[in-house]
Amino acid sequence: MGKPTGFMEYQRQGNPTQSPLERIRHYNEFHPRLGREDRRRQGARCMECGVPFCQSGAVLSGMVSGCPLHNLVPEWNDLVYTGNFGHALERLLKTNNFPEFTGRVCPALCEAACTCGLHGDPVTVKENELGIIEDGWERGLLQPRPPKSRTGKRVAVVGSGPSGLACADQLNHRGHSVTVFEREDRPGGLLMYGIPNMKLEKSIVQRRLDKMAAEGVEFRTGVDVGRTVTAQELREQYDAVVLCCGAANPRDLAVPGREAGGVMFAVDFLKETTRSLLNSNLTDGAYPSARGKHVVIVGGGDTGNDCVGTCIRHGCASVVQLEMMPKAPDVRTENNPWPEWPRVCKTDYGQEECIAVFGHDPRIYQTTVTELIPGEDGSLKAIRTVKLDGKLKPVEGTEQVMDCELLLIAAGFLGPQSYVPEAFGLELTPRSCVKTEAGGYATNVPGVFTAGDMHRGQSLVVWAIQEGRSAASEVDTFLMGYTG
Repeated sequence: MGKPTGFMEYQRQGNPTQSPLERIRHYNEFHPRLGREDRRRQGARCMECGVPFCQSGAVLSGMVSGCPLHNLVPEWNDLVYTGNFGHALERLLKTNNFPEFTGRVCPALCEAACTCGLHGDPVTVKENELGIIEDGWERGLLQPRPPKSRTGKRVAVVGSGPSGLACADQLNHRGHSVTVFEREDRPGGLLMYGIPNMKLEKSIVQRRLDKMAAEGVEFRTGVDVGRTVTAQELREQYDAVVLCCGAANPRDLAVPGREAGGVMFAVDFLKETTRSLLNSNLTDGAYPSARGKHVVIVGGGDTGNDCVGTCIRHGCASVVQLEMMPKAPDVRTENNPWPEWPRVCKTDYGQEECIAVFGHDPRIYQTTVTELIPGEDGSLKAIRTVKLDGKLKPVEGTEQVMDCELLLIAAGFLGPQSYVPEAFGLELTPRSCVKTEAGGYATNVPGVFTAGDMHRGQSLVVWAIQEGRSAASEVDTFLMGYTG
């Protein structure tokens, strides 16, 4: 432990943040990083506890506490404090293929379980992680490392989101020849098209894809497995197939007027904005614009918040975010003690921007949509809402009509789209995810494996990486009889 009294001497200092009114002028990231000396002081705050809950990944009260990847947090925090960033990078990459992604978009399960957070502010674990990996990139420490020899085994990975990329990266470094199939025009999955540029700049994703390609991973885009390429073709051409197609089947809104124009699923809205941003800096107009429109977003989660921030950047006339559940408490309650994940209300970047632009939080709690009201041309003009009681039952007399010209559905997902599992003849769970043995990744079809959201349901990037790594280990054993 480099600084036994560091947590008492130094206060938590996060990366600086551009003000809401400044950052809504662009689509870039808005958290410039601390300098090296400030970062060292933040590493010094780590207590290197006897029981480091930050890296435990343990399930407490039905929720995970600490990092699912079991990142060696105390080790590399100490190395940051002593200024040994190169060694810290080695220890970080021991458990995490893509710290530049989790260091930007993970909700920081590690920090919620940090012992310093029991009576004060937790260590800036997530930002320390980001500082380590970006220091490595800047100093040229992450050069391509293709395997020295190949096994002669060929693996197809379907889907290039975080689970597919993690699986491909692991298997490639084991010496197998890996081809990643992606149906979109760019690889990266939700990292490329599901997460807005202001949270994860796409040059960061492309930088990692380029490194993987230089190490021998082949990326084939515009290939829709189960449609343009058959399951039989993949099974005949590859020794193993790993399906990492995500949970891309969105939960719909079954209300009168659903056929009205101006209704979209949130991920489609975000995807087309990002595609146009990458292709033309939005000058091609090939995206559904919220400019000048009254926008309503159904769903109070991260995707809904991303839509709030994106609509404000488009120049919307107003934006509202509807949430069926009651507002969470502002601080932990007695029945939600540390180190459980804190079930508290979080005001995210999009909501902060709405407050700055429109003077109010966009979220309206315990409210749902009962009807969509189109105008004479068939386009959406308004919605009808109703309040819900504590049992999510409509409260009589609380109906309200709200102006709405663009409705974005961010109500979660119901598992993978069905055509891929059907093409391979896979068994599904009651939640429509691909079925495997508990703790395993092999499907009912020999040589076909699955990982990520397609396997566990809608989840976090950090869980996707963990799933991809674990699936790769099982595939490696299937191919070679053992794994490294």
